[in-house]
Amino acid sequence: MGKTKTIVIDDSLPQKEVKKTESKKPEQKPGEDLIAKINAELGVEEQTPQKKEVKQTTEQEKEEKPETKKKAKSKVPISKKVRSKKYQEATAEIDKTKFYPVGQAIELVKKSSYTKFSATMEAHINTDKTGIRGLVSLPFTAGKKLRILAFGKDADQSGADTAGTDGVIEEINKGKVDFDIIVTTPEWMPKLAKVARILGPRGLMPNPKNGTITSPSADGLKKAVASFQAGKTEYKTENKAAVLHLSVGKVDQASEEIAANIKTLVQTVGKTRVKKLTLSPTMGAGVKLDLTSV
Repeated sequence: MGKTKTIVIDDSLPQKEVKKTESKKPEQKPGEDLIAKINAELGVEEQTPQKKEVKQTTEQEKEEKPETKKKAKSKVPISKKVRSKKYQEATAEIDKTKFYPVGQAIELVKKSSYTKFSATMEAHINTDKTGIRGLVSLPFTAGKKLRILAFGKDADQSGADTAGTDGVIEEINKGKVDFDIIVTTPEWMPKLAKVARILGPRGLMPNPKNGTITSPSADGLKKAVASFQAGKTEYKTENKAAVLHLSVGKVDQASEEIAANIKTLVQTVGKTRVKKLTLSPTMGAGVKLDLTSV
């Protein structure tokens, strides 16, 4: 007979090895088992943090915040510019859509001026192009007297307020500018070129186009100074806009004189170049001018 194998079953295995077949619980950090035990005794359910849900909520809040801000912005009313009561009263008679004859326009500008001092009346001319410049001698001048600085032979006898010297150029180089216009003869231009960086931005650099560089003749300087003292002035359009601005008188000046100045200005610039002309005081409303009345 063959040998029979006998299998011996030992049921006295330690309980620890039997537990190896049980599902493993997640490892707990030191102290967590104690907290879990205390929670069990108190009857408190253990809560596990839901990181994914928190992240989703956070992302959702981030997405909703811009929308909330947009809604809040849309609810803010846009405030409109409100003119003062004084301005509204002064300009009540002016129809901004209407073009007035020159005489009526001047009177309306005078009424709309609400300054306590004698305001300047200005002409704002829209032209057909930029780069328009020249000189105009208005028949009736008003306003402050021009301070003229003259360079050249016998400049001290030209009638100018100040005779130019090398010392005056040095003062200009230091930033002292106490004049409104420079009139010079050609031989002084190389010296004045040294202070062009100061005179240029202020529009004070002499130029033959505006009559501030005169002939070196004996009476050339005198005539140039006299012409500016008599009301000769330069007009030019803005660098980037086809519009020029020029004073045509004071609001307390006779209306006939202002009208004559406006007519001279329009004729000098060229009626075909003028597209629109608006008169206005220093403080007050603008009045559109009917160009056919000029």
